[in-house]
Amino acid sequence: MWWKVGLVLVMCSGLTSSEAREEHRDSSPRNTMLRAPVERLDFGFVPSVVYETHAFYEPGPIGIVFQMVHAFLYVVQPNPFPKDLIVKMVQQNMGGIKGDDYKKAIYYELGFIVLSVLGLVFVLFMPVVGLFFCVCRCCENCGGEMHQRQKKNGDCLKGFYMATLIATSVFLAVGVTIAYAANQNITNQIKSTRRLVSSNIRDLKSFANYTPVQIDYVSAQYTTAKNKVLSDLDSKYSVFLRFLCISVNIHQSMRETKESLESVTTTLEILQEGTGRLQISLQSERASLSNTLNDPACSNGDVTHTCNTIRGTLSQLALSANFHGLPDVEAPLANLDAVLKTDLSNIVQKVGWVSLYHAATIKVKGLLDKSGGEIVAFTKMFPVEPALENFTKFLTESQKNIEAYYPQIDQLDFYRWIGCVVICCMVVLVLTFNFLGLLCGSCGYDKNTTPTTRGCLSNTGGNLLMASVGFSFIFSWLLMGVVVTSFIVGGNVEKLVCEPLANRQIFKVLIIDTPYMVHPAKKNFLPGMLFQDPNIDLTMGSMYRDCYENHGLYSALQLETSFNFNKFLNATVYNLELNKIFNSVSVDLQGMLLLEQEGKDNLIDFANTGVGEIDYQAYLTEVNKGVTVVDLLSYANELEAQADQLPRGALENALKGHASSIRQIHKEQVVPMEQATGTLSQSIKLLQKTSRELPVIINALYVCFTFLNNFCFVNMSQEADKFIKKLLGYFSQYTEWVKHSLEMEVAQCKPISNIIDSLEIVGCSFIVDSVNTFWFGLGGCCLLLIPSIILSVKLAKFYRRMDTEDVFDE
Repeated sequence: MWWKVGLVLVMCSGLTSSEAREEHRDSSPRNTMLRAPVERLDFGFVPSVVYETHAFYEPGPIGIVFQMVHAFLYVVQPNPFPKDLIVKMVQQNMGGIKGDDYKKAIYYELGFIVLSVLGLVFVLFMPVVGLFFCVCRCCENCGGEMHQRQKKNGDCLKGFYMATLIATSVFLAVGVTIAYAANQNITNQIKSTRRLVSSNIRDLKSFANYTPVQIDYVSAQYTTAKNKVLSDLDSKYSVFLRFLCISVNIHQSMRETKESLESVTTTLEILQEGTGRLQISLQSERASLSNTLNDPACSNGDVTHTCNTIRGTLSQLALSANFHGLPDVEAPLANLDAVLKTDLSNIVQKVGWVSLYHAATIKVKGLLDKSGGEIVAFTKMFPVEPALENFTKFLTESQKNIEAYYPQIDQLDFYRWIGCVVICCMVVLVLTFNFLGLLCGSCGYDKNTTPTTRGCLSNTGGNLLMASVGFSFIFSWLLMGVVVTSFIVGGNVEKLVCEPLANRQIFKVLIIDTPYMVHPAKKNFLPGMLFQDPNIDLTMGSMYRDCYENHGLYSALQLETSFNFNKFLNATVYNLELNKIFNSVSVDLQGMLLLEQEGKDNLIDFANTGVGEIDYQAYLTEVNKGVTVVDLLSYANELEAQADQLPRGALENALKGHASSIRQIHKEQVVPMEQATGTLSQSIKLLQKTSRELPVIINALYVCFTFLNNFCFVNMSQEADKFIKKLLGYFSQYTEWVKHSLEMEVAQCKPISNIIDSLEIVGCSFIVDSVNTFWFGLGGCCLLLIPSIILSVKLAKFYRRMDTEDVFDE
């Protein structure tokens, strides 16, 4: 039985201590073996994709007005989202809505209803008031009488009316400026909309292109666990064979040493090449960052200190390790190749148990290969690549179709822009008459002249003010109609859609996520549509949250319910045939033959390959230095934090862009080099350990050879069971890694949440916020037209030439 071999391994290992061979022979090294933890396997990193869409919008100065509009809408409508009411209305198709439900709807919309009614009253009554005002003035009332009575406080009244009208006109100008800025903002953001569309489609294509590669990588890493199991099998039992006077697996040690040397050679070439590229990237980024810090904005006030601080850290963007000066290992590798030309496995006189060992190993390898084939076949069962290829073609066609509409969108936007400008010009026309009337009236006014002898310039100023009044009556009701319409639509969209989207609460109250909403017999809509299983606990909100965190699509869509890869792995890799194979081998050591002279010579040649003469410390010194002088991620975070201290503007954005570039360099160049340095470090340490232990191992083999002739077998079944559990532990690591990779790294669905966020930016930040700001500024102008009318009428009396006048005392 193989557990007998395990005991030989342990006891022979004890014999390698030159000082206390007899004590170790009597001791119990089993405890050490039982306590040894299972080695952690390195499955590497799933090929990752960097998505370029940044679903973030900074509105700039107009954002202050956006916040004012949001605050105003909150005052108008402070009530929470009426989820229960909408669900009830949808489920009953408006057929069974009771009076209380209508009251709830009215209560929710009360603020909009009140302001809309007031706006409609303004629309209806303003033309009527204007008509009556004109008729009244024709009858020489309402200030229409061309006679100004003498008053002691006349000059004070004129000054008050003039100052108040100026202030009102200034506020009117502010309002119309806000409306125009909102109108212009929509046009300005059209290019940003195109950028978001393009970047989102590119991200979806990247998602489709990388997903098959990631799936293949995950399935291929089964080989890592399989090779480790086979390696441990070879290590566990071939160590015993080695101690049996250079048996078959001493050859495996030679191969492992050769692989380590080859790994050092390959990794060193990779590091030397990567060092060159990284040095160029760091020099370029350092020069670019230095140019940014030479911006004139860095010489303004407190910004200078921050720029100087950053400038002082530029020297840290440099390489730390130098892999070009390390000695190569070509000579030991060539010597080892010469040693390996002699097959040591054929030198040993094999007995029956050796054949059984090889037969069992072949069975285990065959079983593991079969499991690996089943895993690959399982991943190929589903037409992922054809489906994603079709999806990529669909994206390409969709992008072409969308881009075909760009000219029409530009034309429609131009018509919209012209219409809004015309509306703003109505207010501007009133403002023009106000300011011209004030200018002409003030410049032409002469307090020494009587009302009937006022000059032409003063009279013109009064007439311009009355023209302002006339245009105010003509346009005000039309402007208010536009305000009310856009207020009802834009305000409700902001409260019912955009506000819940902005605070990420919409998915908590999403109507479509309400159980049994779409169909009374189907619990959840989304899994019912995707998997024809409405009982899966999957909602739009949960999917969005997972994708927003850039989790895998496997986790976001809860594919384990219908495509349980882990369950398949558990049934595939944990095969009971392994135990049967282990228990089917019996060992007979009684016929063991001694090691021949050729095997001894081969051992000596192995010890003299030059592996011990390699300058390991030089390698370890460079590896321990790290790739770069400073951790680029920490540097980028610090740079971004310093940028946040600067005033918003081009310098801040440029520094944040440099921080993003440094992170990109770290991800694309430093991380692979760090992985390579880790591999190099492992290989060097393995070779260093081999070089130290080689003489001890060779001496121990001769000692063990003498001992094995008189060896008595002891029951070691417990050790065998522990060893088998250790082997199965590697597969457990693989299944856990697969589970984590599928949930977090494979097919990361950030593009899906980016689409939703981009729609929110375009629909709400670009359009709805601008529309709401437009009616906000225009609505203020409509209200200010009322005091403007009153003040213009009052002030015109002091500027216009009267027909009659009171008798003035000199």
